[in-house]
Amino acid sequence: MNRRLSRLIAGWRTGLSRPVLILQAGNALNYFGYGLIAPFEIIYLHQIRGFSTSTAGLVLAATMGTAAITTPPTGVLLDRYSAKAIVIAGSLSSVLGYAGFAFVDRPWQAFACSIVGGVGLGVAGTANRNMVVTMVTPEQRPAAFALNRVGGNLGIGLGSTAAGFIVASAERLGSFQILYFFDAVTFAGFALIVLVAVPSPPRVTAPTTAANETGFRAVARDRLFLTVIAANIVLVVVGHTFFSNILSPFAKAHTPVGPAEIGIIFLVNTSFIVIAQIPAVRVVARMRRTRAFAATSALFAVALLAVLPSTLIHSELAATSLLAGVAIVFAIGEVVHILALGPLVADMAPAHLLGRYLSLYTLTFTLSLAIGPAIGGLLLQTSPDAVWWGGALAAMLAGAVLLRLGDRIPDPIRQAPSRLASAPEAA
Repeated sequence: MNRRLSRLIAGWRTGLSRPVLILQAGNALNYFGYGLIAPFEIIYLHQIRGFSTSTAGLVLAATMGTAAITTPPTGVLLDRYSAKAIVIAGSLSSVLGYAGFAFVDRPWQAFACSIVGGVGLGVAGTANRNMVVTMVTPEQRPAAFALNRVGGNLGIGLGSTAAGFIVASAERLGSFQILYFFDAVTFAGFALIVLVAVPSPPRVTAPTTAANETGFRAVARDRLFLTVIAANIVLVVVGHTFFSNILSPFAKAHTPVGPAEIGIIFLVNTSFIVIAQIPAVRVVARMRRTRAFAATSALFAVALLAVLPSTLIHSELAATSLLAGVAIVFAIGEVVHILALGPLVADMAPAHLLGRYLSLYTLTFTLSLAIGPAIGGLLLQTSPDAVWWGGALAAMLAGAVLLRLGDRIPDPIRQAPSRLASAPEAA
């Protein structure tokens, strides 16, 4: 028993420094606030504020669309200025935007709050990833991305569960206002943690020999990187975003599942990721990256198609159980996806362009979180089932594109034997 416990604990060791662990704890707090509102944003704007589902989807899209627009300029700033200061400034902008959501009663007010909050998400999210990458060694990157995902899903799971019970106990305006207020408080708390407990990471400057290889023009010439980013935008839309933002209103409208059960479904998804993400670092490290992407696309496709039978079930318990199983399949796909994508982007980036490359990595998520609610909200109003079978088809196509890249993308498994072969023999 002691030996098994020791092995379990060893599987959770990351070897990361104390400042990195503190930063990830702050991320968990931030994601707790996001979890409070994520499952119920469309429900709040549609049922409480009276917006149509398409308008509510566009409001969510405006948040992430603004974040996407601010992400590339943030990458430029990160290659010149302190990531720590940029994280704090972005977090404070999100405080204003999400606190304002509690008081909107007209669409233009919601869009204004979306823009302010979106600026904060784009700025802080990009700078945060830059801080993590520059505070760890290349060998620690998979563990750092894994721990970031663990903290994020732990926060989202706890927040979604708490929000589900709050809304179920009193589905009225005051309940939703409480959720948005506490979301704003978590942004402020994260800014305080970064200010007080996280040191400023070193900034890498461009070498003189690379003077003509700086800026986004250099990134645009990396066609392989842009292909990876484009295909992964599709995977994030149909895998991460459709689950996070579209499953809740779909389940509430077309299945017997209620708000409390929705919170439990999100808890199942995030709990699985929290438990499996760090031990999975060693498993995914033994996979070729292209195969990891192919596995991700297949898992997302299966999960998306498995949502459809829930509309035929009349039992609340049976429907909840099926969607909890769907949540686990989504979780497995997310675990593999993050461990393949994050370290790959960092490996493909020249040191002096790290901020720009990571800004486009962040853009993968912000743009997807903008596109996903807009597409999903429109389909919910016109053809709800198309969200799931259409998303499955898109996931398989994206996986096929990434699989065809083959040996063209950097892969530690392929590079390790070549380094051994090129090493001089011992005398």
